[in-house]
Amino acid sequence: MAKLKTGRHTSALKEARKAEKRSERNAATKSKIRTSLKRVETAVKNNDVKAASEHLATAFSEWDKAAKKNVIHSKAASNQKARLSKLVTKIKK
Repeated sequence: MAKLKTGRHTSALKEARKAEKRSERNAATKSKIRTSLKRVETAVKNNDVKAASEHLATAFSEWDKAAKKNVIHSKAASNQKARLSKLVTKIKK
């Protein structure tokens, strides 16, 4: 790509483009983790142990991926996973 004639702030323009792409990607990841969270909570609300366990596994995966990509903090992911585990184990008993 040829250098733009805008002067010193070409790097700032590029960073703005990168930030836009990253925010879109982060929004998609956050949407996935919220959806998986809602699925687990709905299954727990309906006392469906099998569905809750299946959705819990996918939710764990989504939370771990989001934490790995630094979309959310790793300890926030751990807290949510613990909370969901507690919900599912309550209905198992």
